[in-house]
Amino acid sequence: MEQRPPARAHQLTATFALTLLTLTTWAGWLGWDQRRDVHPDGSTTGPYEAWQVIGLVLCLLPPLYWAASRNLVPSAVLGIPAGLTAAAYYDWSDDASGLFMVGVLMVMVGSLFTTAASASLIASLRRPRPAREGR
Repeated sequence: MEQRPPARAHQLTATFALTLLTLTTWAGWLGWDQRRDVHPDGSTTGPYEAWQVIGLVLCLLPPLYWAASRNLVPSAVLGIPAGLTAAAYYDWSDDASGLFMVGVLMVMVGSLFTTAASASLIASLRRPRPAREGR
């Protein structure tokens, strides 16, 4: 049985929903933490801790799986990186050094490639395999 690709409106709705979900997930995990930690030697880290970023990624895996397993790979590949990029831009745009765009571009490219690879892998694993003849 051949699967039909989802309608364009369904793809657009899924893309928009994934973008909004990603934005709210960023806000929940990273948006509230704006303070850098100053260490005794004067160096600074942050504002995010590793557990916050890991939590963000883990919360984005179920929507990615949902989209990829329903043949909505383009929606996942566009929606999740768009949400991460927009959130990073908004969150980091007040940086006085002017280098925030480098970080935003790194988030965009990294999330685009990671989401594309993950969604493709999930979709290929979820694809029904044809029955073998002769057995």
